[in-house]
Amino acid sequence: MGSVETVVFLVALATVVAAFAGRLRVPAPSLLVAVGLGVALLPGVPRVHVPPGAVGLVVLPPLLYAASEELSWRDLRAVWRVVAALAVGLVLASAAAVAVVAAAVASLPASMAFVLGAVLASTDPVAVTALARRLSLPARVQALVQAESLFNDATSLVLFQIAVSLAVGGPAAAAGAGVVLHAAGQFVILAGGGALVGGAVAAGAVALRRKITDPVLETVAALITPYAAYLLGETLHVSAVTAVIVAGLVIGARRSAITTAQTRLQVHAVYQTVIFVLESVVFSLIGLQLPTLVRDLGRPGPWLLAALAITATLIATRVAWVFPLHAASQWRRGLRRPAWPVPAVVTWAGTRGVVPLAAALSIPLTTTHGTPLPQRDLVLVLAAAVIALTLVLQGFTLEPLARLAGLGQASAPGPAHEETLARLRLAEAGLARLDEIADSGTAPDPVIDRLRTSLQARIGNTQAHIDHDSDREKEARSERELRGDLIAAENAELARLYQAGTIGAATRQRLQRALDLEAARLTDGQR
Repeated sequence: MGSVETVVFLVALATVVAAFAGRLRVPAPSLLVAVGLGVALLPGVPRVHVPPGAVGLVVLPPLLYAASEELSWRDLRAVWRVVAALAVGLVLASAAAVAVVAAAVASLPASMAFVLGAVLASTDPVAVTALARRLSLPARVQALVQAESLFNDATSLVLFQIAVSLAVGGPAAAAGAGVVLHAAGQFVILAGGGALVGGAVAAGAVALRRKITDPVLETVAALITPYAAYLLGETLHVSAVTAVIVAGLVIGARRSAITTAQTRLQVHAVYQTVIFVLESVVFSLIGLQLPTLVRDLGRPGPWLLAALAITATLIATRVAWVFPLHAASQWRRGLRRPAWPVPAVVTWAGTRGVVPLAAALSIPLTTTHGTPLPQRDLVLVLAAAVIALTLVLQGFTLEPLARLAGLGQASAPGPAHEETLARLRLAEAGLARLDEIADSGTAPDPVIDRLRTSLQARIGNTQAHIDHDSDREKEARSERELRGDLIAAENAELARLYQAGTIGAATRQRLQRALDLEAARLTDGQR
């Protein structure tokens, strides 16, 4: 099967899986991995080989960028102490623990065990964001798991670059008392350089997008920004992942100031499509790739037991860090008995995914002396197996755990009430401004009256939600349903006018967009 046919097959498979995931109430990334693994085990299915740089260069930049652009600076400031402890301390502890266990149970050389530890040390922002998005976790918890997954990726990949340089350099590169200082210096240069590159790319992108008025061109600029940050980081030999994350954070904070409403709608729609396609391909590949890697290994060996031991080590290390850290945070706030739900969900949200896979596939084939890198195939098998295990095991059980802990959708009415209250305040602000305009006499009275009626109706409907007035709620629901029927009738008439030749394609597109936006607002109002 060629590369194009494989991608088309994976996207088609993911579309079907995503539809069933919604019905089965399971996370699509986990189901994609399970289905991909099942498909790969069917007789007659060709082997899937992923080029080493494909995931890192093609898939990783936009996924990391989208995840970082969603993260709010305000939420990040609220959790930065915990994030810093997890993104640095837990990554180093996880890498060390995995290295020790891998060397013991899989008989890996110390250098390659360290490489495997660096690969698996971080959680994955793509998987975590997808899971958190489905669960609708409380804002603070969601910000914590997303921020941790972003920044620990940057830390672990810098650590990975150091580990690989030691592994390919041979024993001489890892010897000597100065190796720790050298590694620490590399860490600072790679991470700091990546942050500077990301900031520079973000500044350039913001300046460029301020001058662009065409939504299509601005969408293209938004799509190429993560690739520009990644490639510039690679060219300057600094952390490309850090560059992408910093660029996403900076541009995300400035997004409302540099784009129009129309452009934001278009960029969001395009990015949602791109992210769906890339996530579909990469999560399916995780399942499809594992059997191929096992066959390429050429010997059965105890790799599955080793993968289970490494997975257990990662979870145990995470428990040992997250629970005490949460307890210390609670004690600082004067709470003597820390609650278990938040650390339990944060611990179990530590799935591995796209970033570890990209790192594992990029491990060089040979050392600097030209000899094959020892046990590279086994490291790939162990990394892919651990990634699949965490996505399936933790992915399928995270939502039940969150509900048990009282943090899931069913038990978290706060965000919905918060949004309803905000909608009320926005409508009231609009009505107050309309009164000012009416007093100034700068707008026709009929226009003022129509807009006032619309805003008052919105305020009435929103207030009905807040007051839990069942009669008014039924009226609002009935009005939404009726308006939905009217929009359907307008769509039918629009199609009839176009088919009859009464209107042209451009007019149809403009009116169709207006109807689509109104239908989207109705759908959003039901959530």
